[in-house]
Amino acid sequence: MSDRHPDRDLDLVLFGATGFTGGLTADYLAAHAPAGLRWAIAGRNADKLEAVRRRLADQGAADVEVLVADSSDAAALSDVARRTRVVATTIGPYLEHGGPLVAACAEAGTDYLDLTGEPEFVDRMFLEHHQTALRTGARLVHACGFDSIPHDLGAYFTVRQLPSDQPITLRGVVRSGGTFSGGTFHSAVNQFSRAREMKKTYAARRRAEVRPEGRSSRSVSGRPHRDPVLGYWLLPLPTIDPIVVARSGAALEAYGPKFRYSHWAGTKTLRYAAGGAIGMGALTLASQVKPLRDLLLSKVPQGSGPDPAKREKSWFTVDFVGEAKGSTIRTRVSGGDPGYTETAKMLSEAALCLALDDNPETAGQVTPVQAMGDALIVRLQAAGMRFETL
Repeated sequence: MSDRHPDRDLDLVLFGATGFTGGLTADYLAAHAPAGLRWAIAGRNADKLEAVRRRLADQGAADVEVLVADSSDAAALSDVARRTRVVATTIGPYLEHGGPLVAACAEAGTDYLDLTGEPEFVDRMFLEHHQTALRTGARLVHACGFDSIPHDLGAYFTVRQLPSDQPITLRGVVRSGGTFSGGTFHSAVNQFSRAREMKKTYAARRRAEVRPEGRSSRSVSGRPHRDPVLGYWLLPLPTIDPIVVARSGAALEAYGPKFRYSHWAGTKTLRYAAGGAIGMGALTLASQVKPLRDLLLSKVPQGSGPDPAKREKSWFTVDFVGEAKGSTIRTRVSGGDPGYTETAKMLSEAALCLALDDNPETAGQVTPVQAMGDALIVRLQAAGMRFETL
């Protein structure tokens, strides 16, 4: 077990266990946490939390504690953060609900993980809490679900097999058959509606953060086209994933002196690629108009999701093509239902990894690769996710 904060009486606290994805995360922890793990579920509704605790007890997790704390109650969040070594949260949209918990963890030196895919939130948290976390030793790790574990760890898995003294160009191509969560949809629509604020916050972060000397790493975009290696039509994906990958590339020398990453959705036919581009454009435009945005959000409620039978049939793949001078490599990360089942697994294993494993020495706001790297890949492989060299 990690020796960070051995005096604290809890190893892990999960916020949001009364929601759909949070409930799946709690169930996963009940089934897979090692004996002796001291953990609790937290949230604002004591009755709902107690119902979850009873369900977990029926699954054999009889010692799970219940902590009542509202996501806006700074004092209560501080009390929780100071009792535990790791906090994981599924409560979004994070721009609306997430800031006080990050602040509490940064101040207490407590490791923090979430499922956010909101670039503006991540950049705001960097500006507000990175320096505090550096001082206290807290690791603030955002995007620990489908955004952005498969992409961040998959890119790392790939570049380690390329020469680190050469410029590296890498592309990731996402394909899936599954439903993304209501929380993810709400976060995406809200971010599309805040393009100006997102750009301003990103620029402020760029001015504040320290960049590597003698190396460069960034994400690059492009136009839809047919991939000559994979055979798919590629559509640019405007998600947080390429930003996270580029930040890992800036932090670690394994990504070479000049690292460039591009991120795409892959389809088998041009018709689907064109339809995806039109749909994404329409969603972005609709999110700018409040009545249309409210209508969109009402159609995909938060806190609910597909039944187990539908999740069982869902899947994802992320194909990577990495190129350095004289070397080309193909890899793939794949798994089951991306929006719910695998996201709950990824957040759970990341939380257990921070709590229990021997991880790189780091602090502040860091990416999943910076915080956990090889240890998390090993955990996810053992849990059924595949990392393959093709």
